[in-house]
Amino acid sequence: MVIKTAEFIISNSDVDKCPNNQIPEYAFIGRSNVGKSSLINMLTNHKNLAKTSGKPGKTQLINHFMINKEWFLVDLPGYGYAKVSKTAKRKFQKFITNYFEKRRQLVSAFVLVDIRHEPQKIDLEFMEYLGINQIPFSIIFTKADKLKPMAIERHVEAYCEELLKTWEEVPNHFVTSSSKAIGREDVLQFITDTNAEIEALR
Repeated sequence: MVIKTAEFIISNSDVDKCPNNQIPEYAFIGRSNVGKSSLINMLTNHKNLAKTSGKPGKTQLINHFMINKEWFLVDLPGYGYAKVSKTAKRKFQKFITNYFEKRRQLVSAFVLVDIRHEPQKIDLEFMEYLGINQIPFSIIFTKADKLKPMAIERHVEAYCEELLKTWEEVPNHFVTSSSKAIGREDVLQFITDTNAEIEALR
């Protein structure tokens, strides 16, 4: 997929105010500071489409970006560890779950996981939530440039082993690096193929 256009459309915290059309949506979510904004900028080939920050929890709204006038990339608030008040955190969690449970245009979620770390309880619980609610998702391992190839393989393998303790099969997954553009074509190809399948069913 060649990204010709990527434009910001709307930010809000109310799912009912999200764009009212049938354009497919792909939602990106992960723990705070997992490199979500950098990944979005890398995928879309735009330096500042999503605002990056050294401060975790920068994204606090549902952000819709229109890509190639064909599909929406949705940037969701990170979960866990963000330096925000407990009230704000509860509010985030509420509109995040509202988004996943109400948004019919959602085709797939991408759950971002830092490849350097062991499986985190909060990530595993979030994937379990998606599974229980039958929301399709893929895992995106971020920051692959921080590890050597053999270590990447070991870490992904260990993660998959952990998942197989509760999942019948390992969810679809990608290995990426925002600084090296690793995995870019794979993720975009997945979106292209999925959009084509949706189009064929219409």
